[in-house]
Amino acid sequence: MSTPSLAPESSSYTAMDRDVEAIGKHCEFAYCHQLDFLPFRCESCHHTFCLDHRTETAHKCTHAGEWAKNRRRNSVGRASATSTSGAGRPNHSNAAQCSNQSCKTFINTLQNTGVHCPHCNRNYCLKHRMREDHDCKNLIPLGAGPVDIAVQSNKEKIKLGFGRLKTWGKSQQETLLPKPKPSSRAAQLADLNKLKKNAKGDDKLDTEKRVYLHVEAEAASTTSKLPRADLFFSQDWSIGRLLDDAAKRLQVANVNNRVETEEQRLRVYHVEGGRLLEFSEKVGKSLINGNTVVLLRGVGPKAAPS
Repeated sequence: MSTPSLAPESSSYTAMDRDVEAIGKHCEFAYCHQLDFLPFRCESCHHTFCLDHRTETAHKCTHAGEWAKNRRRNSVGRASATSTSGAGRPNHSNAAQCSNQSCKTFINTLQNTGVHCPHCNRNYCLKHRMREDHDCKNLIPLGAGPVDIAVQSNKEKIKLGFGRLKTWGKSQQETLLPKPKPSSRAAQLADLNKLKKNAKGDDKLDTEKRVYLHVEAEAASTTSKLPRADLFFSQDWSIGRLLDDAAKRLQVANVNNRVETEEQRLRVYHVEGGRLLEFSEKVGKSLINGNTVVLLRGVGPKAAPS
């Protein structure tokens, strides 16, 4: 077996998990021969060993120290190497600690090799080298810029918003779909008259400027026995003011003025338009008589970092 041109800089052995042909090798240490699917190659004698016999001492290497000689030979132009007596002793100059917060193991030493995770860009000991062992999916990669973090956060917010809608029961999900309208003009007029007759609102509003709507709220957000009502609002009002009035009448806790994040903020979803309405939009510009709106919490887009 040919000697590699460059020996590892801080370990006498190399993990062979990237060498497809090496996967599933038997340990070459006498009396062991254990099948190891992630074997190690000794950089001094160039034989293959299991996890327990990967170090020169463990497999009684016949060429002990050869890797260190190669390391010194290839370090021309670099700073002087640490003396052989202290090469394996973990300290602040020649070793690092496993990136898992609960782990105290020093890596990149003779006793413990380090494994780099390309997903979170951190280094771990053998015990925490797998993604699920160091909670990789919840870590922000080292070196990620603000834009990368914002994109990841927005993606999670979108998934969370759609997730909330998906958790609704079948009957609740149907409220987000436009209901079939009566086909005849007479039937439509009858429905509108019924809506106007039952609708509640501020009686002081000019009747000519009223917009009559079906309003519903997420059941988990209201203390009302019936989380829906027929209400009317002024066409001159903003959607934000409509939200305040509707939340009060449906007994929905409205903390929009006291929170900065979207998790507790209420939004107005326009069923016929299939979108969330902006707080600054005018009622008369966005809605018409007979439309349905739904009050939802925690589904709005997250603001980009300033």
